[in-house]
Amino acid sequence: MRQIRYDYLRDPKAIYERSFALIEEACDFSRLPADLVPLAKRLVHACGLPDVLGQLAWQGEVVARARGALGSGKPLFIDSRMTEAGIIRRHLPADAALICRIDAPQVPEMAAASGTTRSAAAVDLWLPDLEGAVVAIGNAPTALFHLLEVLQQGAPKPAAILAFPVGFVGAAESKEALIDSGLPVPFVTLRGRMGGSALAAAAVNGIFAGLEG
Repeated sequence: MRQIRYDYLRDPKAIYERSFALIEEACDFSRLPADLVPLAKRLVHACGLPDVLGQLAWQGEVVARARGALGSGKPLFIDSRMTEAGIIRRHLPADAALICRIDAPQVPEMAAASGTTRSAAAVDLWLPDLEGAVVAIGNAPTALFHLLEVLQQGAPKPAAILAFPVGFVGAAESKEALIDSGLPVPFVTLRGRMGGSALAAAAVNGIFAGLEG
């Protein structure tokens, strides 16, 4: 059988460097604060769409607050195992705790009792340690909606919210609710339906890893 060998770039370091060079050529980052640029580049890299920058919305010094929170020992709450898997842990503070409660044994019963999703029910298990923590949501709009509900009701406020729920039902609406909430919590999000675990993880990596591999 004839061996087929395609002509493509194989070296991991060269691929990475070329990717970000092309992102630089394709994107205009001039409207962004300097500390948000690495995060924005990571988002473009994760989805392959320079147009995503036009949907980027933020409030406050989200990068500084997130770094300060994890640097002082506060946890990073995440809504899904897929988001957790995409985070480059070696760039986080050595003692940083990544907490995902979606698999907690009481969550299915909590979700059934409240008539909601497991992702939303798991938010209630964040509350004892939520104050000053970082939240990254890359899956369920219901998790972001419920987080906003408990915060409006007086729950302890996190230091920063990275909000990237995805989908056709509630994703765009949950992110607009965050933008319009008036809560004094720094955040970064993408307007519209686009989001997902890869983008939420990319946001975390952009904050803590910058553009390092």
